[in-house]
Amino acid sequence: MRIAPVLLAGAFALTSCGKSETPPADSPAGEAMPVPPIAPTAAMGEQVFKRCVACHTVDKGGRNGIGPNLHGVVGAAVAAKPDFSYSSAMKAKAGVWDEAALDTYLEAPMKAVPGTRMAFAGVIDAADRKALILYLEAQSK
Repeated sequence: MRIAPVLLAGAFALTSCGKSETPPADSPAGEAMPVPPIAPTAAMGEQVFKRCVACHTVDKGGRNGIGPNLHGVVGAAVAAKPDFSYSSAMKAKAGVWDEAALDTYLEAPMKAVPGTRMAFAGVIDAADRKALILYLEAQSK
């Protein structure tokens, strides 16, 4: 029966592991510190783009797929690839694929351009969209 007190002492010691006596000055007692969000990067966007590769490429001079090659899309006119057959809805959209236009379109393509042939639900997460746009921008150079 001498083992019980040793086990009890060990359990008590483990329960206090990792606990500090006083919380950090900038944290209320007992509250977890919020983790700052990670800023989107082009490398993260490369991972997001993997959702797009069934229909798109980004290689300079690359082929079109079901969707147009997206090399140089950031800053380009909408429906501007001469060797791709765009939907009449996309041709009617006009404008330039700047960050704001891409963000709106990538969030919900069929809502942003009703009648588009891009049958993709969209990239819901704003950070993922930002990362994807950064990746596309990096591929445009």
